[in-house]
Amino acid sequence: MIRLATDVGGTFTDLVGYDERNGRLFTAKSLTTTEDQSKGVLDAISACEATDGLATRDVTFFAHGGTTVINAITERKGVRTALVTTAGFRDVLEIGRGNRPDLYNLQFKSPEPFVPRHLRFEVRERMDARGNVVLPFEEADLASIIAACKAERIEAVAILFLHSYANPLHEEMCARLLAAALPEATVCASHAVSRQWREYERSNTVVLNAYVQPIIQRYFERLERALMARDLTCPYYAMQSNGGISTFDQATARPLTLVESGPAGGVAGAACIGRLLGESEVLHLDVGGTTAKCSLIHEGRPTLNVDYKLEHTRITPGHPVQVPVVDIVEIGSGGGSIAHLDKQGRLRVGPESAGSSPGPACYNRGGTRPTLTDALVVIGIFDPQSFAGGTMRLDVPKASEAIASVAGPLAMSVEDAALAIIEIAHASMINALKLVTVQRGHDPRDSIFIISGGAGPALASRLGRDLAVKATIVPPHSGIFSAWGMLAAEPRADFRSTWFAPLSHEALAALAERFSGLEREATTYFAKDEDAPIRFLYQVEARYRGQEHGVFVGFSVEDTVESFSERLHAAHERAYAFRLTTTPVEITTIHLEAVLEGPVITLSVQSPAGRSLKAALKGDRRVYFGRDTGWLPCPVYDRLALPIEQDIPGPLLVEEATTTSLVQPDQVLNLTANGIMVIREAGRGGR
Repeated sequence: MIRLATDVGGTFTDLVGYDERNGRLFTAKSLTTTEDQSKGVLDAISACEATDGLATRDVTFFAHGGTTVINAITERKGVRTALVTTAGFRDVLEIGRGNRPDLYNLQFKSPEPFVPRHLRFEVRERMDARGNVVLPFEEADLASIIAACKAERIEAVAILFLHSYANPLHEEMCARLLAAALPEATVCASHAVSRQWREYERSNTVVLNAYVQPIIQRYFERLERALMARDLTCPYYAMQSNGGISTFDQATARPLTLVESGPAGGVAGAACIGRLLGESEVLHLDVGGTTAKCSLIHEGRPTLNVDYKLEHTRITPGHPVQVPVVDIVEIGSGGGSIAHLDKQGRLRVGPESAGSSPGPACYNRGGTRPTLTDALVVIGIFDPQSFAGGTMRLDVPKASEAIASVAGPLAMSVEDAALAIIEIAHASMINALKLVTVQRGHDPRDSIFIISGGAGPALASRLGRDLAVKATIVPPHSGIFSAWGMLAAEPRADFRSTWFAPLSHEALAALAERFSGLEREATTYFAKDEDAPIRFLYQVEARYRGQEHGVFVGFSVEDTVESFSERLHAAHERAYAFRLTTTPVEITTIHLEAVLEGPVITLSVQSPAGRSLKAALKGDRRVYFGRDTGWLPCPVYDRLALPIEQDIPGPLLVEEATTTSLVQPDQVLNLTANGIMVIREAGRGGR
């Protein structure tokens, strides 16, 4: 039967279907409908029905990823939210950590909290750090809070009590009373979202979860109704930020787990491609229409960011949240990123994007400002006739006219200005890729480089060359790879809780017991019995005594104090370049990763019959490589007809329905038996 996935991006909505009976793939692409993203999903399904003959009644699995949560937060379009907290702590959300990332900026202002002060209410109660009741919960304090919430038309209430991660009793009592008194509002208690310490981070987490919960609930309800009306009545899953999937109901309870939903699909797909190639170290870059997102897969697993901050930049502290998120660095350099001159007359690219409406100038939908896509059209990489499988004709004169608006003031030709736009975007991507490798203690030369997205393969070979990676990989269906990756993801849940203990043999034994308890929670979460095929990974956060933060290391029931300490020292040295072997160690947090094993998409071995370089050749197209090289004629090949396991020298272009790949001079292209394109430097053996 058919497994279907849709990914809503800033510009396009992508669809991939996989028929498990015969390995057939269904693909489609539609413009994202920002006013209601579910319409773009239905447009993609309709397009697939019309072009590929998709039968929705045969769909038995539906996965969905998108930007609903992140858009609601970044655009401040969540619901009116209140916060109920322990007496004396209503200002934690505003005080924050007191960090100033831009140290010498005397005009610095902390970001505005998502709940204004007059909607932050206090209740008399108190737990200590061990979970003991210090002050009983005063139910009478809720009367005035309930009245204020009704008067203010509150749609969501977040509850954050001090040390509730150690004992959630008071939060549970408060949540029951508020839910009964405010049936029109959603109620979210912090212990249901995070069981970790650090009150400011927990406050942000529960507030943001409550802030978007009604939004995602209404969106999923609307999407479900629309899908059912189209005879698509299978189980529905959402792509989570941790690289796994969850049911719509599970995601609605914790919508903050969807904050990087779309990009995480690409990471799951990159991990799958890495396994197929026998590579455990994978660097992934997804260049979409609005942004470029990069991540690292280490030892075959996506790297999680244990200190994730929304809207964090070099000069702003952002909003920390305590949900497992794949370590993704995102920059405003996508195909629709707008090139402009700043006040000093310097050329900049992004972060503002033309989006899907009006889109780049070459789309001829009303856009007039130059974008990265316009630059790729002007220098000859994108074919105006066959772009997006021939479904969209690009207007080259409009692209040139848009580029000319920055070329004139810079006294450059249109081609050189287009190449300058590409070079600036290229430099931004290199910096981002180094953030997830070099600055995390990893050498990109040890990794393969998988690049996806509509604009990614056009830039792939140059990026891979500058990073000196082992090989540059363009996976099948690269332009809709995040949707493909969602079909490679399995149901997953992460269970984290704070637990303090000095490292000892007794503590290690207690850890094993605690992990057994978390395993039972995972089995209940998946609604399975003890014999269910659930894969567990055990990790522990530990630190040297006296430190504020620690590092995560693996845990095994066979661990001794010595073996655990050695792994901690190695992880700490990789992260901070030193180890303190004589300093006592403290355990702070335990983390169980649970994955329910099930069917996922795969790549079948392709037949070499009918494949040859001559059959694949579509013609020639000139590409501009800069003033020194000028315009070079490049053969253009159809990816679906390329010969298997044959080295093809560059420069050349490879076209497919969703993207175009450029291979540089002095590079060679090789297509594996399962359809993966591998680009490497000429003369370098192996893949």
